[in-house]
Amino acid sequence: MHPSTERSSGPPRISRTQPLATVALTAFAPAAWGTTYAVTTELLPPGHPMFAGLVRALPAGLLALAITRVLPRGDWWWKAGVLGALNIGTLFPLLFLAAERLPGGVAATLGATQPLLVAGLAIGALHVRPTVWRWVWGVLGLAGVGLVVLGPEARLDTVGVLAGLGGTTAMAAGTVLTKRWGRPPGVGPLTLAGWQLTVGGALLLPLTLAIEGVPQRIDAGAAAGYLWLGSVGGLIAYTLWFRGIGQLSVGASAPLVLLSPLVATVIGIALGESLSLPQSLGFALALAALLAAQLESPTVPARVLMRGGRGLGSRGRGERVGGGRVR
Repeated sequence: MHPSTERSSGPPRISRTQPLATVALTAFAPAAWGTTYAVTTELLPPGHPMFAGLVRALPAGLLALAITRVLPRGDWWWKAGVLGALNIGTLFPLLFLAAERLPGGVAATLGATQPLLVAGLAIGALHVRPTVWRWVWGVLGLAGVGLVVLGPEARLDTVGVLAGLGGTTAMAAGTVLTKRWGRPPGVGPLTLAGWQLTVGGALLLPLTLAIEGVPQRIDAGAAAGYLWLGSVGGLIAYTLWFRGIGQLSVGASAPLVLLSPLVATVIGIALGESLSLPQSLGFALALAALLAAQLESPTVPARVLMRGGRGLGSRGRGERVGGGRVR
C-alpha cells in the first residue's frame, strides 16, 4: 500500500477545519497534562516517579472497569496490553522522572517533539504522508515552545532528558497505534481508557514495590495532587483523548499536545514568573502552530491547475501519484 496524504480526494478546497467541539474536548487532555509539572514539583513527595505513575493509573483504571463492566475480547487482550504499556506503563514513570530532574519548561519542550514523532511514525503505521503544511507547523510549534521555556538558565540533566524523550516516544507510538487499531465495536473511549490505565497500573505495581516502595509520608497536599492527576489528569483526560484520536486525523490531534507546555507556562506566570519578549513571541508562535494544524493545507484553486499543464505530462499538479498527492 502506498502512503497517502491526509487530504481526501475530491474538488480542491482552501481549507477545512476540524469539528470545533471535538477539538476543544480533545484539547482538554493535554491542557490537563500541562498541570503535571507543577503538581509534581509543588505537591508530590520527591523520588517516587513509579509510585506517582501507579497511583495515577491503577485506581482510575479499576474505577473505569467497575463503571463499564466490559473486558477485552479476542486480540484486544494483547492490543490493550501494548497500548497500556506504551501510553501508561512506560509514559507515566518516565514523565514523573523527567518532571523531577528537569525544570518543568525543559521537560515540556521534550514533550513538544511528539507531533513530529507522530508524523514520522504515521508514515509507516498508518500509510499517511503528512503534508508539508503540518510538517512546517510542527517544527514551528516546537521552536515556539523552545523560545518560551528554554534559556541560558535552563538546567539539563542527562537522565531527565532521556526520560522525557523516552516517554514522549512511547506516547507517540501509542497515539499512532490507537489510531490504527481504533476501538472494538460497541466499546467507548471510557472503556478503552480503563483497559489501558489498568494494564499500565498493573505493570507498575510490582516494579514500584520492588524498586521504590511507598513514600514514608503522604500529606494532604500530596493526596490532593495524586487525586487530581488520577481523576482530571488521568481518567477524564485519557477518555477525552482516546475519543478525540478516533475522530480527528493524527495531523490534527498530535499538535494539541503543545497545550501542555503552554499551560505549564501560564501556571508559572500565575505563580509569579514573567515572560520576556522572545518568550512572548514563542508563546504566540506555538499557539499559532496548534491552531494552524487544525486546518488543511491551502491548495491551488482548480482553475489554476487547468493552466500551464504543459511539461507536467498527462498528470496535472495535485493529481495522485503513487497513491499520494503531489505537493
